[in-house]
Amino acid sequence: MAEVATSATSEQLLVVVDPVARRSDGESVRIAKDVLGAGAGMKLCLPDGPEEFARALARRGSRRPVVVGDDRTLIRAVALLHRHRELAGCPLSVVPVGGALSLARSLGVPTGTVAAARAVLDGVERRMDLMVDDSDGVVLGALRIPPLRPARAGAVPETAPDPDDVPYRPWLRTCQSLVRTLVPAGRPSRLAAVPEPGPSRLRVEVDGETLVDLDQPVEAVSVAPAAAGVASVEVRPVSVGAEASPLLAQGRTVTVSGAHFRYRADTVVSGPVRTRTWVVREGAWGLTVPAVS
Repeated sequence: MAEVATSATSEQLLVVVDPVARRSDGESVRIAKDVLGAGAGMKLCLPDGPEEFARALARRGSRRPVVVGDDRTLIRAVALLHRHRELAGCPLSVVPVGGALSLARSLGVPTGTVAAARAVLDGVERRMDLMVDDSDGVVLGALRIPPLRPARAGAVPETAPDPDDVPYRPWLRTCQSLVRTLVPAGRPSRLAAVPEPGPSRLRVEVDGETLVDLDQPVEAVSVAPAAAGVASVEVRPVSVGAEASPLLAQGRTVTVSGAHFRYRADTVVSGPVRTRTWVVREGAWGLTVPAVS
């Protein structure tokens, strides 16, 4: 892991650059580095993998952490700080670089490199809610059940990646490409033989009250931030004849149980599990966003 210290000013930053961002858009990374280095004292870390990424955050000292990368990079940083119970007292900043930036955008971070870097220097801390599940996983934005689109015949299906692993395994894409090459045209790969998402029988409870039970098949369940300290839950029952109206509720605790299911939390697919509970923690973490003029 490369580390470069710049001249000190009144504020010290720890800038951790995700290796995927360096490979995919080195020019944006360079711009972010130049803007941040011109405005504050900066220690630059260039980790080669998830272990070095975690070690850099752990050794930040009094420096304010700034991550440069896509949504997965931000999620990884929040998850690491949460795991070490340091999230509440450690405001994060992010300069979005990469392909998946919708989460950062939804949280109020500019997706332009210069604007995002300036927001790191001149912005304000915004306290945000966090959903924490019973396996100590975190959700910054929204989650959905089921997470996957129906598989296309002959296509290699979407996987359920580990957020601390897949971005550093370029060989995975190589293997998937090889499988596509070896499968004769018109014949689906065995890897594509994954059941398509269909109606599920799930029990969804919000603050202990049952919103839908196992006797009612559902097409989808979504959970998203609502008012401070509260999540909005929407369950879409299977339509029979006329379209069924969605079932809506709000609460601090959401439990889903029933048949084995997968879920997408932000950009990460997890499962299968038989039950999972998410609890909203109000103002659990801080993110630097542009100051409102």
